[in-house]
Amino acid sequence: MTKLYAGVAALALAAIIGGTALYIMVRSPAECGGNAIAGGSAAIGGPFELVAPDGSLVTDEDVIDRPALVYFGYTFCPDVCPFDVARNVLAVDILEEQGIDVRPVFISIDPERDTPEVMAQYADDMHPDMVALTGSAEQVKAAAQAYKVYYAKGSGEGEFYLMDHSTFTYLMLPGSGLATYFGRSDTPEDMAEQTACLIAAS
Repeated sequence: MTKLYAGVAALALAAIIGGTALYIMVRSPAECGGNAIAGGSAAIGGPFELVAPDGSLVTDEDVIDRPALVYFGYTFCPDVCPFDVARNVLAVDILEEQGIDVRPVFISIDPERDTPEVMAQYADDMHPDMVALTGSAEQVKAAAQAYKVYYAKGSGEGEFYLMDHSTFTYLMLPGSGLATYFGRSDTPEDMAEQTACLIAAS
């Protein structure tokens, strides 16, 4: 009798998991949750040309050839950026366990210090699949403007200055652009759940 109960429980659990997966697959983007975007999703994102760690020029089409979590920050950031990037790559790892390939992208808003070599080391430290991009001041400004990212040099002197910047993470889908964005209060689990739902609904 115990084996019978165990078998029924296992079947029930499988049905729940399968039903949840099916529910995610058939939901529309509006049912996936996420943040509303003023002006529509087309208002954020767009073409950019930046510099990869190997010194080559890359475009948005090169980078966002799969779903991507795009974050603007800088490697000298003492607290906010490391926390946000660690959370983003944890969400990517959760999605990978579900068989969903999402690329973590880090774009510097501090090209003066964030050389390609610095970005290469940062990406190696944070995640094996991370794409870390920098560029000239003009290239970075153009990318930031496309994503409506605020940034400015903050306090500090010489090489030891801080950068003020917005801290949103953008879920970009190839071909369709912005799906949603995440704020600092979103957990890796929240991000992974919404991302999986939006990818399935796209």
